[in-house]
Amino acid sequence: LLYFKSIRWKNLLSTGNQFTEIQLDKISTTLIVGENGSGKSTVLDALCFGLFSKPFRRINRPQLINSINDGGLLVEIDFEVGSKSYMVRRGIKKNIFEIFINGKRLNQDAKTADQQEYLEKTILKLNYKSFTQIVLLGANHYIPFMQLKSTDRRTIIEDLLDIQIFSVMNGLLKFKISENKEDSQNIDVNRKLSVAHISNTEEAINDLKKTKTNQIQQNELDVSNNEGEVDRLNRTIKELMDSISGDKSAQTLKELEGYQGGIERKIMSSEKEIEFYEQNDTCSTCSQELSEDHKTKMIDEHHGLMHKSGTALLQLGNKIEDMKSRLDHVSKVQTAITTHQNQIQAINSYITKLKDQIKEIEAREDDIEDKIRKLRNLKGDLKNCMEKQEKLSSQKLLYETAYVLLKDTGIKTRIIKQYLPIMNQLINKYLASMDFFVSFNLDEKFEENIKSRHRDEFTYDSFSEGEKMRIDLALLFTWRTIAKMKNSVNTNLLILDEVFDSSLDANGTDEFLKILNHL
Repeated sequence: LLYFKSIRWKNLLSTGNQFTEIQLDKISTTLIVGENGSGKSTVLDALCFGLFSKPFRRINRPQLINSINDGGLLVEIDFEVGSKSYMVRRGIKKNIFEIFINGKRLNQDAKTADQQEYLEKTILKLNYKSFTQIVLLGANHYIPFMQLKSTDRRTIIEDLLDIQIFSVMNGLLKFKISENKEDSQNIDVNRKLSVAHISNTEEAINDLKKTKTNQIQQNELDVSNNEGEVDRLNRTIKELMDSISGDKSAQTLKELEGYQGGIERKIMSSEKEIEFYEQNDTCSTCSQELSEDHKTKMIDEHHGLMHKSGTALLQLGNKIEDMKSRLDHVSKVQTAITTHQNQIQAINSYITKLKDQIKEIEAREDDIEDKIRKLRNLKGDLKNCMEKQEKLSSQKLLYETAYVLLKDTGIKTRIIKQYLPIMNQLINKYLASMDFFVSFNLDEKFEENIKSRHRDEFTYDSFSEGEKMRIDLALLFTWRTIAKMKNSVNTNLLILDEVFDSSLDANGTDEFLKILNHL
């Protein structure tokens, strides 16, 4: 039970710097009378400002301040909720907003907006719209329930039925859905990036492996080709060596040249002998006279020897030339063998280098291992993305189910459907109590369906101002009864400003007072 005890204010509108106080629990019904402009309606503004920081009438907050004193506005409201007593103090110039619970001031570290939310949702369990529908009713500034927009009607009913929590949950859920959607999009982007990175890394690994294999195969092919070339050169060397194996051309040439020298010496000796016999008649050794026959004989003999030696020398020269040609051929073969041996040595060095490169390539795993480690990490990232995506998908399904339940056509509509018959029954009960006999029913969208005794259908605007007032009051009493049933807003306070002399006739006023006395 929200039990109001007292309210006091100063420097509010036309009220001066002295507190004006009204006891709200002294007697059950209080009538405030006075001339127009004397401040009767100020209590409504004091209540609304004190509890909700806004005036009841359609003015700005600064206009609440007494224009003469221009400051010092202060409102204090005492009330009880259950076993706890509360006092709310609010002011302008200087700005004050304090909540006292059992005489102790509530922590002031929180922001004003947070304190106001705590006051409305936790303590009062009532917002401004609901308060001005079931606690305050002013003829000039009160907007009847039937003149509110559908969304405002629903807000008030949700507040009365204490189901506004579903709207709060729905608001939070929409944020969660948006957050889930954003997270899903980010995860999907990360997943696609991971897939692309994995594909690129796998391609890079395959390229590295192919490059490594190709390098090894190319080197092995080069080794094989060069080893084949070495074998060919070795065969050529063997053939060349076989072709000059046991060759004695140099020795034979030396011997032939020796023979040639001996023959040439013999010819020279014979020439000297012939020259001697032709020029001398006496022997140089014994000084005997040489006969012509002897000289002729000796000259012929030496000519014969020279002829024979010349023939032998010619034959020997041919043999020497043959030996020289043979020796030149052997030298060329030996040069070719040396060249081939040098080629084999160079090729063997190149083969050794190729084999060393093969070993180095086979042992070189750093680049590939780095890529493989990176690939494992990328696959781990992709797995995490998939798990998160699956979790977000399950979460999305849960949110979608919750959204169906929490939207206006979900749980709230089912609860409202349960209370609609009671609401309509109470509305018609209060209408009948005020001698207004129509069938008044609200649907799930809080649109009215009004029928007369003759079953003619009407709308709210079809009735006179007095009949509208009866409907407004019936709705007011219905909302208070429903709130009391739900224990959402059960209060001892109902303020009616200029209701009796606005639209109700004498009979309507009498019936209205009867209802008030039975509240």
